[in-house]
Amino acid sequence: MITGIGVDVCEVARFARACERRPGFARRWLTDAEASMPMHSQAARYAAKEALAKALRIERGLGWHDAEVVFDEFGRPSFVIKGSVQARADALGVTRIHVSLSHDAGIATAFVVCEA
Repeated sequence: MITGIGVDVCEVARFARACERRPGFARRWLTDAEASMPMHSQAARYAAKEALAKALRIERGLGWHDAEVVFDEFGRPSFVIKGSVQARADALGVTRIHVSLSHDAGIATAFVVCEA
């Protein structure tokens, strides 16, 4: 059963400008591994975390480092969650989180589906 869906888009250039204006901006949202990626990948991960927050219906209190986008050996993205994100997922009965990322034409997009 689907318990939540979320989608988010992020303009890569706007994300890059935010990172330039505010040192540490990317580190606030992204794990060290995510922040070491190219800017379009960072923007996609930011969008993924926003989409996850929407799917989990989180208004505040999300620890952004408690969710990390990783890839399996076939290049499929997934989330590794812990802490505040895991607690919210558990409260909703979420047993599986699906994520899809894309970036093209200067836009990064993420779509998340949570299942119980």
